[in-house]
Amino acid sequence: MLRLSLFRYDPAQMYLEVFTLENYVRFFKDEFYQQVLWTTLWISTVTTLFCLIGGLAVAYFVARTESEFLKRYLIVAIVLPLFMGNVARTAGWIIVLDNGGLLNFLIQEVGVATSSFRLLYTSGAVITGLTSVLLPFMIVTLNSVMQGIDVSLEEASSNLGASPLTTFRRVVLPLLMPGIFAGSVLCFILSMNAYATPILVGGPQFHMMAPTIYSQFSATMNWPFGAALAFILITMTMVLTLASSLAFNRAAREGANS
Repeated sequence: MLRLSLFRYDPAQMYLEVFTLENYVRFFKDEFYQQVLWTTLWISTVTTLFCLIGGLAVAYFVARTESEFLKRYLIVAIVLPLFMGNVARTAGWIIVLDNGGLLNFLIQEVGVATSSFRLLYTSGAVITGLTSVLLPFMIVTLNSVMQGIDVSLEEASSNLGASPLTTFRRVVLPLLMPGIFAGSVLCFILSMNAYATPILVGGPQFHMMAPTIYSQFSATMNWPFGAALAFILITMTMVLTLASSLAFNRAAREGANS
């Protein structure tokens, strides 16, 4: 793919095998493609944050559920959506968020508004769809770490007079950091490379990197520029993942030393 990204696009032959950086120059000079990358970055960041907030609450509840019977079925309920394709799960949000969909119907029924809101084909719809798709990954990752945290540590903190919030912040959260890092990186990478969700609930006017790359290969048939976009996406994802890993390891060492 890197080699292909260094070729020159030719409408007649698809590409010419000559070394050139014009595909990368085009990306960094064209504000449209830079905006596509920044949109992908902030959508992925917000989605990861929402997955983390929701995943922490659910994983803590599941891990601290005393009934093994209930815990077993909760885990099954969390994992079950992963057996369904992303397209099917995302398509369900079209029914909910459409102008004549369930959410607009409920808003009008309770008297909040007299007309429908534009919920579908917005950045909020994309974030909602991605969060619903990726949340099980975060919950499963956090739950596996939460199960290894001894409950007696929380009981000791409570006996010493700490509130539940303080116990979670000072005891549980530091021990949960490896799971938070792993789950956040996983959700961020999957968000950065999401294709079906931005297409279905974002609409044709909402642009993220994966659909834009696909359009270069399938619609315009500009394979060299599509390969350059793909390589830029991969590089950006790797750089951010490595940077966060280094920051996490540094914070962990400082916490251990203190």
